[in-house]
Amino acid sequence: MSFHLELPATFTQRVVQATRPQIGMWICSGSPVAAEILAGSGMDWVLIDGEHSPYGLETITDLLRATAAYPATPVVRVPAVDRVLIKQYLDLGVQNLMVPMVHNLELAQEAIASVHYPPTGVRGVGSALARAARWGAVPDYLNTAADTICLIIQIESAEGVDNAAAIAALDGVDAAFIGPSDLAASMGLLGQQTHPEVVAGVKQSIQAFTQAGKPVGVNAFNLDQARDYLEAGANFVLVGADVQQLGVAARGLVDTFITPLEGK
Repeated sequence: MSFHLELPATFTQRVVQATRPQIGMWICSGSPVAAEILAGSGMDWVLIDGEHSPYGLETITDLLRATAAYPATPVVRVPAVDRVLIKQYLDLGVQNLMVPMVHNLELAQEAIASVHYPPTGVRGVGSALARAARWGAVPDYLNTAADTICLIIQIESAEGVDNAAAIAALDGVDAAFIGPSDLAASMGLLGQQTHPEVVAGVKQSIQAFTQAGKPVGVNAFNLDQARDYLEAGANFVLVGADVQQLGVAARGLVDTFITPLEGK
């Protein structure tokens, strides 16, 4: 083949090569316009969230295309450890896959198997028909796919924290992303992401992956907490979301203009 395409570097490759932690934001609105704004804002990475946002496969594809021309690296979160969904997400061209609720070794091993072709995994073969291989323009995709994909598992339960070191030791787990909200809920501390016990669990997980030599990140909309986790060794963080920032800005304008008028 005289012409071929090369896929971009993975998120974990960029994290390792970076000279500072990588700062990012969520894309939860499903809006390609919002995705372009964030991807071109100077943020290092964006998370396209297929777990808590109303995204079908078409929306994921649209958001990948919207962010492709911009510097920020897109990471996509699949709704669950599900080999069928993971196969579909990868065929859409997702290179940086985040898998939620990985509480133990068995779930981590299932996630690893789901992103690899046989004989090492269970990913179905359909790349010639898919965006993943740019419809055949990426040479020898089947044999090189593993080098173009990074698997980011989520530690977001007390069980996950207990198993963090064992999960970090697995070949095929490229990085971890810690979810303090679900971690707090699993500890009986719903809505208390900055509770000392939750923070301790986050930092224990950061340490486990750092000691394994693998990148680790965390979600922290509380910016003081984000700084604290960066100081604790986090390599990447999410510090906001498109819908959150829009809501905050809109309510700020209400407080500035409408609330004073109603008080007269």
